[in-house]
Amino acid sequence: MSSLFIVVLTTTSNKEDAEEIAKTLLTKKLAGCVQILGPISSHYYWKDQLCQEQEWMCLIKSDQNTYQTLENTIQEIHPYEVPEIISLPILEGNQGYFNWLNRQIQ
Repeated sequence: MSSLFIVVLTTTSNKEDAEEIAKTLLTKKLAGCVQILGPISSHYYWKDQLCQEQEWMCLIKSDQNTYQTLENTIQEIHPYEVPEIISLPILEGNQGYFNWLNRQIQ
């Protein structure tokens, strides 16, 4: 495996925004795959208020070398004031999938 592959998570308030993020990242070759899950139930504090909202989660497969551009791209199109954008390392996995993923990103 030549790159450190990652899963990036972000959530949106509706499926259309999640789909726009997926389409943009895939078109720009910043991700090899984006899965959209939802609706999910999110619970959090925002501006001193306890919130409970339905959201849609994007599971974005990419690599560490692409992360900063990927984050910047999400921030440009994301409707939230402070979107959740977090990266988790993929420590192990199917080498065939990693080979495919590597070909999809830039």
